[in-house]
Amino acid sequence: MTGLDYLRAIERGDIPPPPIARLLGFRLKGVDFGQAVFELEPGEHHYNPIGMVHGGVASTVLDSAMGCAVHSTLPAGTGYTTIELKINFIRPLTSKTGKVLCEARVVHTGSTIATAEGKLVDKDGRLYAHGTTTCIIFDPKREITRD
Repeated sequence: MTGLDYLRAIERGDIPPPPIARLLGFRLKGVDFGQAVFELEPGEHHYNPIGMVHGGVASTVLDSAMGCAVHSTLPAGTGYTTIELKINFIRPLTSKTGKVLCEARVVHTGSTIATAEGKLVDKDGRLYAHGTTTCIIFDPKREITRD
């Protein structure tokens, strides 16, 4: 399957979501070529010791959405992984925030590197976090050597 076909199968429920999505409670809400949207409802089970959603939750959802935006551009048999992730936290998420959307889009997909950007917003479009990613694209059948 192409990356887009695979993600659409997850969205339809034909393929189960990845374990991290089930663990943190986010889901793929929409996908198109070069774009992905995830949905999350922050709750107290996401809280850090100071009483707000842990930044790692927002980072994970942004990483997932941006990575899936990249994945949606890839042909069958091609893999990718994040090599750089930059997140800016604008305001805290809490259980009172309500559902948030994580919208991501590809900026560039080349033969070995792809970049994407994403934002985490509430129902009113208020920004909570935004970020960028750089992914390396590879053929998973080809052995990766270390120098």
